[in-house]
Amino acid sequence: MIRRGHSLKRRLMLWMAGLTLIFGSALLLEATLSANREADRVYDGVLDDAILTIAEALQWQDGRPLIAMPAAALQILATPHEERVFYALLGARGEIITANASLPITARLQKKVAQQPVYRDIDWQGTSLRLAGREFTSAGWETREPVQIWVAHTRGARNALAHDLVARAAMRFILMVGLAIVLVWLAVRASLRPLTRLRHRLRQRHSEDFSPISARVPVELSELVDTLDQLLARQRKSHDRLMRFIADASHQLKTPLAGLQNISELALRSRDHEQWHEALKDIHAGASRSTRLAHQLLQLARLDHDETSLATRLDLTALARERLTDWAQRPASAMHDLGLEVPDHPVWVQATDWQLGELINNLLDNALRYTPPDSVITLGVEETDSGHELFVEDNGPGVPPALRDSLVHPFVRGDRHDTSGSGLGLAVAASIARSHQAQLSITTPASGGLRVALLFSHERHQ
Repeated sequence: MIRRGHSLKRRLMLWMAGLTLIFGSALLLEATLSANREADRVYDGVLDDAILTIAEALQWQDGRPLIAMPAAALQILATPHEERVFYALLGARGEIITANASLPITARLQKKVAQQPVYRDIDWQGTSLRLAGREFTSAGWETREPVQIWVAHTRGARNALAHDLVARAAMRFILMVGLAIVLVWLAVRASLRPLTRLRHRLRQRHSEDFSPISARVPVELSELVDTLDQLLARQRKSHDRLMRFIADASHQLKTPLAGLQNISELALRSRDHEQWHEALKDIHAGASRSTRLAHQLLQLARLDHDETSLATRLDLTALARERLTDWAQRPASAMHDLGLEVPDHPVWVQATDWQLGELINNLLDNALRYTPPDSVITLGVEETDSGHELFVEDNGPGVPPALRDSLVHPFVRGDRHDTSGSGLGLAVAASIARSHQAQLSITTPASGGLRVALLFSHERHQ
């Protein structure tokens, strides 16, 4: 039973949406980090310019550095976001020479700035600041002692620049995603169009059209089309076999029915009671043959379509004894020598009892029907290295080796046309063998005649 799931279009679009969301989130995160780095790079340069301007205004008096904060330094740090600016000038021993705020400049930062410029994000009195520091020495000063200039300002302008960069990146990303969704949808639709055409071709086919599919499909669909062609080929063979079977069955039923009609018409024209009696005997015999033929046809149809029979643990020895006892009491066995050849212990297999019973009935009926009187017919069970074998053997005329393979086909009776058989017995036996995954063999024993055996392998029937 086919259960309908989501469409391929929906699945592909969901996959694309999921992957776009994952990679888009990663890209937006990278864009945010890059925007913050770029904003820091730009405004750290501004802090550097302000520090250099302050350094140029630095003077020494009585061995102490003096500075009048130049207006240019403050103008450099001025932005439309009304940034708050803080500075500090530290001496060689870390003492504060001048400052407009007590910035949290630790001894570690002072030691590090002696080696290279320092840039740090700090929190001061609940405000987020960007702090920059440099250390300066000059041969033109009265003393060679270094001084450190530290400048900090609030992050309003930086955050605004980073936000603007992220917003532009996000807008470009959204436009690209929207365009990608449209293009992917069009690509998916175009890619699935061959599948739609294939579906329409199959729907337009006639119910009895089993010819190979003629369509140009992508490589990904070629295996599906090949599989459908193989299925159609099997269906064509099955349909042809069914049509041949129906034609053969109709022919086989038509012959005895036509004979019954002719006999009854002749009897109706006669006034002789003896002729009526002979006609009734012929009608009875013809009706019996037709009944047997119909029974075997029903057997064959049931075996081909029976999905309810359950295999159970079955003793072949007991089944053979039961079937032979039943057949020994029938009038058809009076002119033959029926024998049983089984071990003195049970032989167990996994099988369906009624099917094996029908198989034995068909094999014994064939042996009685196709062998002359006084023939020896043996029903037996044999244990071999390959498995357990159920067989029926006779010493009759046998069948030429070239015709044995065809005996399992319906309505085939080898080269015998002088009997009332229908040619369905071995076809039923072959169908039963297939349903049990057993092997049916037709051979000639050393004493001549015919041997039909059903082999249950150890691997499948242990």
